[in-house]
Amino acid sequence: MDKKTLRRKTIHHRIRKSVSGTSNRPRLHVFRSNVGIYAQLIDDEAGRTLATASIKEIGDAKVTKSEAAKKVGMIIAEKAKTQGLSDVVFDRGGYLYHGRVKSLAEGAREGGLIF
Repeated sequence: MDKKTLRRKTIHHRIRKSVSGTSNRPRLHVFRSNVGIYAQLIDDEAGRTLATASIKEIGDAKVTKSEAAKKVGMIIAEKAKTQGLSDVVFDRGGYLYHGRVKSLAEGAREGGLIF
């Protein structure tokens, strides 16, 4: 594992010590790759993924990575609303709260999620 990935994993483990999702308030986990961004709503008590959203659901729209992340945030918020969820715990996955991660969070907030 390279230094950058190891550092992110270390930070993520530190975050996960205090952040946990429940069925009433799931954890909104973010994974960022070079190509896309992915979000999951996770119930850690039951060990279940409640909803997922990714850049693949946007379609063939030509948008920047930050705009795509914002749309993914709105998609995950819609899926949460259909399940009757409005409060979540945000898990940035060891990434800085900046750029695409911040855009996804803002999109989720615009979609109606509270965190």
